[in-house]
Amino acid sequence: MNFPVTRMRRLRKSEAMRSLVRETHLRPSQLIDGIFICEGEGIRGPVSSMPGVFNLSIDEAVKEAEECARLGIGGLLLFGIPDAKDERGTGAYATDGITQRALRALKQNRALDSLILIADVCLCEYTSHGHCGLVARDGDHYTIQNDESLDLLAKTAVSLAEAGADIVAPSDMMDGRIAAMREAMDDAGQHDTPIMSYAAKFASAFYGPFREAAGSAPQFGDRRSYQMDGANLREAMREIELDIQEGADMLLMKPAGPYLDVIREARTRFDLPLGAYQVSGEYAMLHAAFERGWLDRDRAMLESLQSIRRAGADFIITYFAKDAAKLLG
Repeated sequence: MNFPVTRMRRLRKSEAMRSLVRETHLRPSQLIDGIFICEGEGIRGPVSSMPGVFNLSIDEAVKEAEECARLGIGGLLLFGIPDAKDERGTGAYATDGITQRALRALKQNRALDSLILIADVCLCEYTSHGHCGLVARDGDHYTIQNDESLDLLAKTAVSLAEAGADIVAPSDMMDGRIAAMREAMDDAGQHDTPIMSYAAKFASAFYGPFREAAGSAPQFGDRRSYQMDGANLREAMREIELDIQEGADMLLMKPAGPYLDVIREARTRFDLPLGAYQVSGEYAMLHAAFERGWLDRDRAMLESLQSIRRAGADFIITYFAKDAAKLLG
């Protein structure tokens, strides 16, 4: 029936009514906070391009985690920032690596039992060249070595799982990494540690502020030979399907806001738990508008997150996690 018999505004006339019929819900438990952990003690170094985000020493990271737990946030995604780097990224899989020590410290704190600890698996933060795999050089030419990198990525996943990660999350985009990690973790007795694959990670302009925070910018070239071309939706579905076949337990789309169509298509096709990463550039872009008074901070922040949920993400990694949780609490 059409107007005037049908009046869509009947279900919008009050906040109570709007809440009753709301289709998409956003809760603190669906949010994951990304934190950057550095060496030292008592360090809380601001990231200039990401207002409100800090490089944290392990003791400060524990305090940050305690606040996240009090706010009901679902978990943390950990990125390590080592003091020393080398060609092979040995700090990524060292038993006493920065992320491994942070995981042990966080796991010892019973107040943090409600938080899922997710460890990013990649080499870029630990390699002197800043790439996500091993590099072969021939004069001025270089190649990111796929197969030769898999063993190191698998060793990293095992090391992080043994240190206490509840989930390992490979973000490197090397072909075959999920199968290599699953086999290595099973061989190490880590059968119950799930893999959350950055299954469709695009070569995006929106990663810039992250590279300042993590010190992971490539020293030469770029990552377009292994991260996905942003024009390709069908290829993204192939990537996801292959990762599922190799043993991925969960999926992650990255970035989120500029790729809502990818999230929706993945949600339609696949039944695995699906997350999306609202990346550093999305966060910084919104903050720039907030600082100039161009957007209402609270409404725009929650709307951006709700759109990602509406597209089909079960959970969202976002640097807005604490601020959003305070509003949603």
